[in-house]
Amino acid sequence: MIHILLVDDHPSVMEGTKMILEQEGDMKVHLANSAEEVLEMVGSQSFDVMLFDLHIADVNGIDLAKQVLSLNPGAIILIYTGFEFNNHFNMMIETGIFGFISKTTNREQLVTSVRCALRGEVILPLSLVRQLRRTTVTGSGMDDDQAAFSVSNKEYEILKEIARGKSNKEIAELVLMSQRSLEYSLTSLFQKLKVKSRIEAAIRAKQMGILNDSDFIPS
Repeated sequence: MIHILLVDDHPSVMEGTKMILEQEGDMKVHLANSAEEVLEMVGSQSFDVMLFDLHIADVNGIDLAKQVLSLNPGAIILIYTGFEFNNHFNMMIETGIFGFISKTTNREQLVTSVRCALRGEVILPLSLVRQLRRTTVTGSGMDDDQAAFSVSNKEYEILKEIARGKSNKEIAELVLMSQRSLEYSLTSLFQKLKVKSRIEAAIRAKQMGILNDSDFIPS
């Protein structure tokens, strides 16, 4: 039996997806709707594949994946979302997530994606693959998608702390950098996003899909 952990905070999506997958006969779907519940389940049970919504009420799906992978580096995790996900590709690769599945996908595609992930195959939508084939543009010619792809995981963490209203000193301590190194990173980040201030960077990152509304809630 293939044990699947589905993490979402939309009951109808959870039940619909569970029904589709369990119709296969060899799949058993377990449900969770919060980070706390997921970490508790992962600590006590073994799952073959995990499907995480990108935007869960109390956590970002990629952040949750990081936590789970720190507990179980061999976990097979797919982001299962109804939102635009192309701008999160860079973070997905760095985190160790196996790929993305859209909630608009049909039954056959959903089941195939799960089985492919079990074989160790990365799952990417064709639209994203086509986008990745574009010629890399640098400098003033970099478009939004390419700029988002170029944002590193460390820069993403910095952006999240800016959005939460943290000072440079606080951010440097949180991301384990000196203030001078942080200032260099901010300069590079501002150039990528074509902004001149921390506030502009956070707003621009939200417009580009790098940050979401929950990232702007003070921690």
